[in-house]
Amino acid sequence: MEAVLFVGIQASGKSTFYKERFFNSHVRISNDLLKTKNREKLMFALCFETGMPLVIDNTNVSKEVRARYIALLKEHGYRIKCYYFKSDLERSLEWNGQRQGAECIPQVGIFSTHKRLEIPSPEEGFDELFYVDWIAGQRVVKEWNSEV
Repeated sequence: MEAVLFVGIQASGKSTFYKERFFNSHVRISNDLLKTKNREKLMFALCFETGMPLVIDNTNVSKEVRARYIALLKEHGYRIKCYYFKSDLERSLEWNGQRQGAECIPQVGIFSTHKRLEIPSPEEGFDELFYVDWIAGQRVVKEWNSEV
């Protein structure tokens, strides 16, 4: 069973990446979508019961938050892939400015999340770790290495 955990500030491309790469194969677990921890708990229970692959599509910027998810997923036998989305503050602010209505995040929220960001590392317990960037108008996914 596969679990994917996204790490990145708001408007860094996480949800778009989910739609492009995982929409047809993985259940999306997202605070934006589910709104409450109880609903999140119920979605996890459903995935664990049925063996569904899942994506945790939240910012997950702190090691502490990621550790809780990693422990829960390992307990249920999931292999965990982490995708770190390069947190380019200028680009995220630009992309956020293109959003409409409630999807547009207050800039102070993006700055605050960026300030709290702890870059993920293999030592946290991921089975695989990837780096996602946007280069020359194209999304680029690389396997993690110490130089990233």
